Amino acid sequence: MTKSLSPTALKVQELLRQLGCRSQVIELPDSTRTAADAARANGCEIGQIAKSLVFVTRDSCRPVLVITSGANRVNEKLIGELLGEPIQKADADFVRQATGYAVGGIPPVGHRQEILTFIDRDLLQYGEIWAAAGTPNSQFRVAPQELVEISGGRVVSVTN
Repeated sequence: MTKSLSPTALKVQELLRQLGCRSQVIELPDSTRTAADAARANGCEIGQIAKSLVFVTRDSCRPVLVITSGANRVNEKLIGELLGEPIQKADADFVRQATGYAVGGIPPVGHRQEILTFIDRDLLQYGEIWAAAGTPNSQFRVAPQELVEISGGRVVSVTN
C-alpha cells in the first residue's frame, strides 16, 4: 500500500516505522486540511482529529507545536503561560521553515527542527485518533498514548 503514497507521505510512513509505530499512512482523494473534512473522510468524531498547529513565541521566535483535538480551539494565553512567554499563530512561511511541511498537513513527528510539543489532554479520551501525515490529504490512525510517545509531547489542557 505504501507504494502508491506521495513522496512526502511515504517519508512520514518511513519515519513512523523507525519510531516503532505500526500505523499505516493513507492518502485520500479529497483534502483533509480541516478537522471537519478529516472527520467526514474517516467517519469519526471531529474530536478524534489531531490538529497540528504551529505557534511562535513572541520574544524568542521559537516554534511551538500544539496537537489539539479537532473539537477544540487552543487558548494561546494558556500555552504562553506554560512557556513563560506569549505565543501567536505562526504564518505559513514560518511553519514550513520550522517543520518542513505546509499548513494543513503537518505531522506530529519528523520536523525540520526540534519543536516543543504540547498535546491536548482531550485527545486521550479516544481509543484512536487521526493525525496528518505530511500532505493535506494524508493521515494515519494512532492510539493517543502512542502519539504522546512518538512525538515526545507534553500532555496539557489547551483550552482552559
